[in-house]
Amino acid sequence: MDENGVLSPRTRSGPPWAALLAVVAAALIWSTSFAVTKVVLKNVPPMTIGAIRFSAAALVLAFLVRLQKGWRPAGRRSALAMGGAGLLGITAYFGLENIGVDMATAADAAVIVAAFPIITVILEVAVHREWPSLTRVLGMVLAVGGVWLIVRQSASAGGAHRLLGDIILLVAGVAWAAYNVVARRTSAGYSPLTITYYQTVAGALGFVLVSPLEFRDWAMPTTVDVGMLAFLAVMCSIAAFVLYNYGLREVTSSTAVNVLNLVPVFGLVSAVVVTGESVGVVQGVGCLIVIAGVVLGAQARRRPARTTHREPTEVSLQQHELEPK
Repeated sequence: MDENGVLSPRTRSGPPWAALLAVVAAALIWSTSFAVTKVVLKNVPPMTIGAIRFSAAALVLAFLVRLQKGWRPAGRRSALAMGGAGLLGITAYFGLENIGVDMATAADAAVIVAAFPIITVILEVAVHREWPSLTRVLGMVLAVGGVWLIVRQSASAGGAHRLLGDIILLVAGVAWAAYNVVARRTSAGYSPLTITYYQTVAGALGFVLVSPLEFRDWAMPTTVDVGMLAFLAVMCSIAAFVLYNYGLREVTSSTAVNVLNLVPVFGLVSAVVVTGESVGVVQGVGCLIVIAGVVLGAQARRRPARTTHREPTEVSLQQHELEPK
């Protein structure tokens, strides 16, 4: 890493196991966020949760990112690009997801989220011309089927706005897929901590701008709420995003998103371990199918080199230093 917090180029060889494990770890952390957010929602509205959660995370990251040796702010273009990714992956995605989940059923939400890798593949083909292998597509289909088996018992008729909720969830999927594609294009050369910092600042700003619309529902959070919000900020908004951004440096966007289908598996396991809930045979089979689908999806080759976007060389890093700050 140089004095700007920019990583030196390196040669990639062999399977990206570290990157895959980082994404798995992010999925494990994010699997806890649903239950935590559900508790906080009793007293704090969704957009306000986002504003508090990501603003606190941005403050912590502002301190941590400056601990990097010789760190300097990114150039204006790079900062805006990473911030744009943050608006997509934080403000747009989490805001739309909260609204969609509230209107649709839990089963709808889980299955639609499991289909996000397919949306991401479409964007990858359109933007990067990266065609998925048959193995990866099969893995995605298996993961969707496994998620459905896990959550099928939570399906219900739903409310009057169920269809609208499903549509909003699909739009959230487009936002998340766009975040993954944009993040890959804009973050090469920067450390995961630096990337997460700029993304989180932009995402927090987006939530701060929209959260006043909920002022009628504002109330003083309880001590438990404060603790839950701290967990969401530190673990789900900092640790998980740093791990996920690290993974995106090495694996394709659709592969990373497909790994996130482990979230309901981790959620089911935690329910068994923490609350002692029982798991049916169908749910157990669903977990195995999801794991098989994720493993198949991860067998794809690393992302191919692109002539339109290269990692920084010595010359490009010198040019980077001349960017307006």
